Amino acid sequence: MREPGSGKRPHEGLQPELGLGSATAIVIGEVIGIGIFLTPAGMAKSLGSPLWLMIVWLAMGAMALSGALCYGRLAAQFPYTGGGYVYLRETYGRMVAFLYGWKSLLVMDPGITAALAVGMASYVGSIIRLTPLGNKIVAIVTIFALAAANIVGVRVGAGVLRWLTLLKLGLLALIVVWGFGQQLGDWSNFLPLIERRSSVPYFEALASSMVAGFFSFGGWWDVNKIAGEVRNPTRTLPRAMALGVITATLVYLLISAVFIYLVPLDRVTSSETFAAQVGEAMFGQVGGQVFSGIVIISVLGNLAALMLNAPRVYYAMARDGLFLPAAATLHSRFGTPARTIALQAGLASLLVVFGSFNQIVAYFIFVTVLFIALTAASVFLLPSNQPSMSRVGRFNFWFAPLLFLALVGLLLILLISQNPKQALLGTGVTMIGVPVYHLLFRRREVSRG
Repeated sequence: MREPGSGKRPHEGLQPELGLGSATAIVIGEVIGIGIFLTPAGMAKSLGSPLWLMIVWLAMGAMALSGALCYGRLAAQFPYTGGGYVYLRETYGRMVAFLYGWKSLLVMDPGITAALAVGMASYVGSIIRLTPLGNKIVAIVTIFALAAANIVGVRVGAGVLRWLTLLKLGLLALIVVWGFGQQLGDWSNFLPLIERRSSVPYFEALASSMVAGFFSFGGWWDVNKIAGEVRNPTRTLPRAMALGVITATLVYLLISAVFIYLVPLDRVTSSETFAAQVGEAMFGQVGGQVFSGIVIISVLGNLAALMLNAPRVYYAMARDGLFLPAAATLHSRFGTPARTIALQAGLASLLVVFGSFNQIVAYFIFVTVLFIALTAASVFLLPSNQPSMSRVGRFNFWFAPLLFLALVGLLLILLISQNPKQALLGTGVTMIGVPVYHLLFRRREVSRG
């Protein structure tokens, strides 16, 4: 089978070695990170109601699941390495796909990698008292260690991620069982269940909580980037995304519930102090250090998933003639896109050294969500008589994209209304890729097999 628009399979040479377990672990690893310890506090304080907190989590879980059904439909149609890049290329053309890859490589992927690594290192520093330089060293060493694992082989990288995901879920389950089982909290913290105990206006609270909830579920779409290395991707990827999103939704609900059980809403002051309060309620004076250890494991899972997924986009771009030709070469021994993995690790490490990435990444959140919306909308541009239609179902073909796009459209309005400067500047920098594409790549022929 040859891929439309490229002349050859972009994952030629990449071996399909991953199954449903690894793919699901990638989804969970991307979604559940440090946000699970920080986001519930802000949402709970803003909403001021345990019931509304759970409703928002369910709504955002439903939104992520509907988006996963869209991406599952696209994975069934185009089971190739590159994920969203491939879908944009096949439905909107090479330039739109290039802009997506340009934005990802220029800012988002190395920026998020750096942010996660530095955040993890700060928690390491809270345990063993690192200097600022020591924090940066830990962050850079972690980035290159995970990059090395992924260069050695996709099975090695996925194996590390699987164990980190299992450990993460086990520790989170321990928090739930220990918190409720040892009766360390008070059920009266849930009362009143519906009545709001917050001075934040209702719609403002709901809007900010929806934005926070959406980004807490972010990353479920990245598993499609390794489609060329997944066995039977047309079946495996949709299932993995659905299982991963459902698991994440249950985890967010349970963790939020145990947090409220342990610490009443009127004692919530900030996200960081809230996590410390929960840790102290569960484990006493050493609770902060215990929670720091759990956060470290959780963020390591995030980083491992990101280092596995993101470089595949640059590899796919290079095979299409939209990036440096050398990036299309696989490692002669390990058969992995080693150069693109090393590139991401190097760029992220530079950002760690210079320390200016959080604000930069914030400028590109709007355009990133916009690309997600474009990708989901592309299902309507696919022929409805394809064999994949029978696998996904006509109901999912219409209902899931419409629900997802309606919610994402609302999110885009909220993002641009909250900070129009960030949204416009991020979009403007992304659009600089248009002349870059025309000058460097438009005339380059796609390689032929």
